[in-house]
This record gives sequence, C-alpha cells and structure tokens, in this order.
Amino acid sequence: MIDTVTAPAGPLAAAVPEGVRVAGEMLVRLTPDAGGKVAALVARDKQGDFLRIAITGGGCNGLSYKMRFTGDPRRGDMLVPTAGVRVLVDPKTALYLKGTVLDYSHAMVAGGFKFTNPNAKASCSCGESFSV
Repeated sequence: MIDTVTAPAGPLAAAVPEGVRVAGEMLVRLTPDAGGKVAALVARDKQGDFLRIAITGGGCNGLSYKMRFTGDPRRGDMLVPTAGVRVLVDPKTALYLKGTVLDYSHAMVAGGFKFTNPNAKASCSCGESFSV
C-alpha cells in the first residue's frame, strides 16, 4: 500500500496535474541536503520543475536508479512533495522504491546522491544498482 494524501502543502501546493496522484514521504523521502541540491539544480538547469526517479533494468546487480528533471508529469505518476521539491515516480518504480531515502553528500570522495532502499537485498559498491 502506498501512502497517498489529498494535496501537497505549503509552497509545493501548485495544482496537481490531471491523472497524477499525490503520495507521501513513505514512498520516497529526500533529506534536506538532497532537497537543497535538487532545488539548486532545478533553478540552474531549467529543464523542468519535477525530479523524476525511475528504476530500470541494468547495472551490475540487475536494477538501477535513474534521475532526471522534467516538466511533464505522466498519467498515473505519483507526486511526492519532499524537502522543498516535487518528485515524480511511475507506478512500476513505486513497487521497488517504497521507503527509500535519497541523500546528498558534498564530500569529494564518495560524494553525490545516495539511495538508501530498504527493499534492496544487495547493491553494488557504487550504489547505483541493486537487486531485490
């Protein structure tokens, strides 16, 4: 069961596109550091107001995380307002992502975005692929 809510609150309360459901942070949550970095990238790159997180086949453990900015939500997407940004997740990805935390580190070694997924049984050393 995915935690859904009726509407986002605060500055993220922009109109929810038709066919998009609002989901809570039980699906995916960004830490304040990750939210700040995503917000800065959205402002700088102007490629879209939403961060889309997807899981695709590939990588050394079978599944890999993909992130990109988009301005076009799709019918069936789930919108998660978290850490000051809006995240889109498709229904298939939601099955694998539930409970995941996305963090960001400014460290020079092993810095960048890091997924902590409670559904992953194994992950590679780079943290970009996993298996369930």
